[in-house]
Amino acid sequence: MKFNKQDILKALETISLAGEGANMVESGAVLNVITFADEVIVDIKMTTPAMHIKKRAEKDIIKTIQERVSKDAQVKVNIKVEAPTKENANLIKGKAIPGIKNIVAVASGKGGVGKSTVTANLAVTLAKMGFKVGVLDADIYGPSIPLMFDVFNERPLSVNVDGKSKMKPVESHGVKVLSIGFFTKPNQAVIWRGPMAAKALNQLIFDAAWGELDFMLLDLPPGTGDIHLSIMQSLPITGAVVVSTPQTVALADARKGVAMFQQENIQVPVLGVIENMSYFTPAELPDNKYYIFGNGGAKNLAEDLEIPFLGEVPLVQSIREAGDIGRPAALQTATPIEAAFEEITKNVVSETVKRNDSLPPTEAIKITTMAGCSAVKK
Repeated sequence: MKFNKQDILKALETISLAGEGANMVESGAVLNVITFADEVIVDIKMTTPAMHIKKRAEKDIIKTIQERVSKDAQVKVNIKVEAPTKENANLIKGKAIPGIKNIVAVASGKGGVGKSTVTANLAVTLAKMGFKVGVLDADIYGPSIPLMFDVFNERPLSVNVDGKSKMKPVESHGVKVLSIGFFTKPNQAVIWRGPMAAKALNQLIFDAAWGELDFMLLDLPPGTGDIHLSIMQSLPITGAVVVSTPQTVALADARKGVAMFQQENIQVPVLGVIENMSYFTPAELPDNKYYIFGNGGAKNLAEDLEIPFLGEVPLVQSIREAGDIGRPAALQTATPIEAAFEEITKNVVSETVKRNDSLPPTEAIKITTMAGCSAVKK
């Protein structure tokens, strides 16, 4: 039995490669289709050498041809990798995601201040308040959100949306979650340069079936680097929240984090600062507060920078324990921790509403390279 080439191409029009908006035929990814007896050979080109993306493409092609053309088809897929040119290597097209109302980036100037913990607890508190919430773990090199939502061993399913194959986010505690951690092994280090990390982020953002969301929280990596620029280039971010401890070293880096978002050619509104590990209260001395890392540092920083102070989170053992078992501490009812995160979350929502009422929508920034220097444009 010899198959019709047009039938094969029609079937391939239902598949989109990771990071591509158009289907693989329209995008030019299909180089050739050869049919001989019961054999079908498909030659395609891709711009990423990532093994898991190549495997997914091969699997989708074989499955689609066997389902839409013939289950007896013997399909062979040849993949040619053509890397993008250097000047466009970090480019991600900026566009809004239909159905997502607000995108809030949660950032920190340095690591270890509890940014992911705050993100997880903000997310579940928003969900408890009745909002539709998603979390994108943008920390490519150190993803921790899957562990904090107890979905470490889960894998996103593939769903068909308007004829295109999309990833269905994993759901936990009423929150939709996607992370590069779903596609790597526990002992596997992600050793990627900027372009490959940008491609992975592009896939998690645009090749996912997020559905309707009131809030998407972006758990950014610490610092002010390439991933941050890629995210702000790819998405129109509603606003940013900066997490810090009261410690002087952390505050210095938090100041830089705020400055990044406020840079003239970036201008992502900063919704405020959250102080984590504010004070320690022993269970046996509930009326005592010990300011281990300093007193009121983040609040003073917010006043100095003239941005809102969103609230403080105490240094409590149960917050760490809850994160380790994948059940964020804010889910515990009638506790000081729940009350603290409820206050912070209400302030985040309030500042988001104020921002939307008083400012135009944020645009995704455009990044170009001129004479070896990075330039950022609106």
